[in-house]
Amino acid sequence: MRSEAVNRVKLVFILFDADGNGVLEADDFHLMSSRVAAAVPGADEARKQAMRAGFTRYWNTLASELDAHHDGRITYDEYQECVLSPERFNGAVGEFAAGFARLGDLDGSGTVTRPVFTDMMRGVGFDLPNIHALFDAFEPDDANRIRVDVWEAEIRNFYAPDKGGIPADLLAPSPAA
Repeated sequence: MRSEAVNRVKLVFILFDADGNGVLEADDFHLMSSRVAAAVPGADEARKQAMRAGFTRYWNTLASELDAHHDGRITYDEYQECVLSPERFNGAVGEFAAGFARLGDLDGSGTVTRPVFTDMMRGVGFDLPNIHALFDAFEPDDANRIRVDVWEAEIRNFYAPDKGGIPADLLAPSPAA
């Protein structure tokens, strides 16, 4: 597994642990999806529901694959084991990526503006400089928009254990030596 993938997994675990108690639980995913929905007040309800469904499927996949104690809690070690096994997690990541990226396409143009992208990513908890670096890596058009399909594909790349040197690495820079 590439070190870049490990950095991405560590970061997303911390972000998804929305209540900061050191484990992932269903409530974390509900809280996170509520934050993202609130960050995009102009999104229609169907898009918000699709995004929430992606978060729910993500959680349900984790719980069904990893919750050996049936206590509704996933540790970091358990999380790393699942998300870095694409054969176990591809469907959940695909639904999550589609629902999340498409939420930002407020006008149905197949694009997301920088302010909406920024608000959504801040809703997740990513740092502002990293958000802007990623947006710029997507080569926005003259109207400062990026394509939804490009963003969706990069969300999938974010969870790929064999990917490195990708734009998504900008969200989880390597720790300083």
